[in-house]
Amino acid sequence: MSGAEKSTRTATGKVVSNKMDKTITVMVERRVKHPVYGKYITRSSKLHAHDEQNQCNIGDTVTVAESRPISKSKTWKLVEVVVSAA
Repeated sequence: MSGAEKSTRTATGKVVSNKMDKTITVMVERRVKHPVYGKYITRSSKLHAHDEQNQCNIGDTVTVAESRPISKSKTWKLVEVVVSAA
């Protein structure tokens, strides 16, 4: 199995907090169909991601990728800033 590269999970969401040092909180929203009523509802989850240069601001749309655990709650890394808020 040499040369086989494992694909990493990525997620795109909006930065809701950048108050921590080198860490951002990203809210990822997804639309799921209700099992009984069939109506689409929005489900969200917050991820803590590693931001090495402290470049993200609140409201930015970013892409994060899964990585090794960096701290107790940080298991994602910033890949790129898709849309800057300001």
